[in-house]
Amino acid sequence: MKTILLVNASPLGAASRVYAVARKAADNLLEAEPDVMLVERDLSAMRLPPIAGDYADAIVQRAESHVPAFAQSERLIEDVIACDYLIVATPMHNFSVPASLKLWIDYVLRAGRTFTHRDGNKVGLLEDRPALVVVGSGGFYNGAQARQPDYLSPYLTHVLATIGIGSVQFIHLQGLVRPDMAEQACELADRQLAVHPVFGLASALTGS
Repeated sequence: MKTILLVNASPLGAASRVYAVARKAADNLLEAEPDVMLVERDLSAMRLPPIAGDYADAIVQRAESHVPAFAQSERLIEDVIACDYLIVATPMHNFSVPASLKLWIDYVLRAGRTFTHRDGNKVGLLEDRPALVVVGSGGFYNGAQARQPDYLSPYLTHVLATIGIGSVQFIHLQGLVRPDMAEQACELADRQLAVHPVFGLASALTGS
């Protein structure tokens, strides 16, 4: 059975606009492939513990069994390894990812487990798979109306590539601080999602 992993980094949880779009993407896949299972991880609800010194020491000393944080890291890594499709719903906080998503990243990116070092570079150990990132922002950071830099998109692209996931695409919901712009942003996101070859309605209609 195939698996969809939906990671929601919004502090609003299931009430967020980015989650709504991400869930539509998941639902399209569920309709296209009835044998697909959806696994959701609400990072705000999970309240992952901050990375501490014992975890850092364990990485160096390979003392995984003695550090509880390693078990948490392993569970999150297994989520990603097991999934056939990855969907991330996240707001943009101060030009980049929110703290909850950064913590998830710090648990998932682990030397010897999700990436290795080769010729001075980090090389992913996971197989590539389709990934969709839905980003929400109160302002504009992408396109002609951009008024602030976007460090989130290149950062997440590089993060996922580091573990081997290079097939990453983004849907941007911008201007959400204004109700009229928020409605337009959601409509645009729905149109973009509808024609997406993997996560869109076209996929659901063709069953692929």
